[in-house]
This record gives sequence, structure tokens and C-alpha cells, in this order.
Amino acid sequence: MAKGYSVFIGLAIVAALCVAAWFFSPKGENQTTWRSSLILAFISCYLMWFITFMAQLHPLIEPRRSTVRDGFQHE
Repeated sequence: MAKGYSVFIGLAIVAALCVAAWFFSPKGENQTTWRSSLILAFISCYLMWFITFMAQLHPLIEPRRSTVRDGFQHE
């Protein structure tokens, strides 16, 4: 099972990829476009993963068993 610190490991990896995209983007007239596109793509993928991960780590709705009798369910 994943732990909460994997969010910070993922953040460090994405930050390293953003720094690499900043320095290793191809030189030329489209350098700003390359940098912006790569950094936005990395951040967008991280945010999507982060939201999905946190939704599974701390669910808002807890599962209910359908096999439990009426008097023994907690609300």
C-alpha cells in the first residue's frame, strides 16, 4: 500500500523534470513555447495523479456492506 510520502517523492521528480525541461529545451525561436509546453504538461500530469491518489488515500464516502442487518449498521 502506498504511503503519504509518495506525494512528495512525485513532487520532487516533477520538479526535477521541470528544471530539466527549462535547461535542455531546444534553442531557437520556439524555445519559450517548448519550455512552457513541457512544464505545463509535467505539472498537469502531476496534478491529475495527485488528485486521484489523494481521493483513494482519504475517501470522502466510506464503503458499506450490504450483508449487514439493519440494526447493526452505523450511520
